[in-house]
Amino acid sequence: MKVPTGKLAQFISSPPEIIRAILLYGPDAGLIRERAEILTRLIVEDPQDPFRVADFSANELRDDPARLSDEASAIAFTGGRRVVRIRETTDSIAKSIISFCKDPLGDALVIIEAGALTPRSKLRIQFEKSEQAAAIPCYADEGKGLRDIILETLGQSQITVTSDAMSYLLENLGSDRMLSRSELEKLRLYMGKEAKVTLEDAIACVGDSSSMTLDDIAFSSASGKIDRLAHFLDRGRREGAASISILRAVGRHFERLHLVSGTIDDGSSVERAMKLLRPPVFFKQAQTFQHQIRLWPTARLGQAINSLAEAEVLCKTTGMPADSICDQALLRLGATAFALTKRQG
Repeated sequence: MKVPTGKLAQFISSPPEIIRAILLYGPDAGLIRERAEILTRLIVEDPQDPFRVADFSANELRDDPARLSDEASAIAFTGGRRVVRIRETTDSIAKSIISFCKDPLGDALVIIEAGALTPRSKLRIQFEKSEQAAAIPCYADEGKGLRDIILETLGQSQITVTSDAMSYLLENLGSDRMLSRSELEKLRLYMGKEAKVTLEDAIACVGDSSSMTLDDIAFSSASGKIDRLAHFLDRGRREGAASISILRAVGRHFERLHLVSGTIDDGSSVERAMKLLRPPVFFKQAQTFQHQIRLWPTARLGQAINSLAEAEVLCKTTGMPADSICDQALLRLGATAFALTKRQG
């Protein structure tokens, strides 16, 4: 079953009884974990209950292909329906999972947690066409969806947000649902009740998690700091940032550089052009941003934006490892920036 976007919330809160297996896939690892927790709690009160929840990795299933059917058909010692969760799933173990979906044993709910999968993925195809299984995409929060999460979380304490602060939050949250919620909860507690979040408040509270790592990746790419780029890419992956989220974050940075550079070409000063940006450049990064403006010609910035968009398409369509595509694209940008630095002397 392919669940329509407009019915996702309803489906996750109350899946049809016929559904025996659910595939959660996409670039937002935090949203996958959040939805897996919600689905698990529909069946069991305590997700850590060892008698009613089996939680193991795809590698463990690869070593023991019968484990899925064994766990799904097992009877809980304490009674009640069970949940089977399989993490870090890829098409490499699709055969075992597809076999179960065609003839599901027992009555357990099986939750498959995967990363980004192309439309040609064997797992996606099987779950989308099956009557007893469902595929649920988990993409990074953007636009209205992210705005709703911000307003919902802060609204619990009757907190409002200025337009500049909202722009900053929209720019610096969204790559990972659970990290976004954690950052917003920190901001909510910082502000107290019935307050108004200003840009200064937002900067003070939000930005020391994965969003700042993505910012570091973007600035390192545009400055040609290859060693720092490799370091922050590694940190971003450890924090759960998906390759598409990384490419989009770097793309947004180059779009901001392109806007300012084009405005300067039309006769504006650097300072005046930078004031057009929303959210504004963080004051600690302003000098580096200006350096990058001087470093990159406007046309080269446009080429960089196109190359990042092409890399995202490759991540979604080729079946090649998304991390490799992302890293190669960013290293090429870093190498270009390094060469431009050398040329300017």
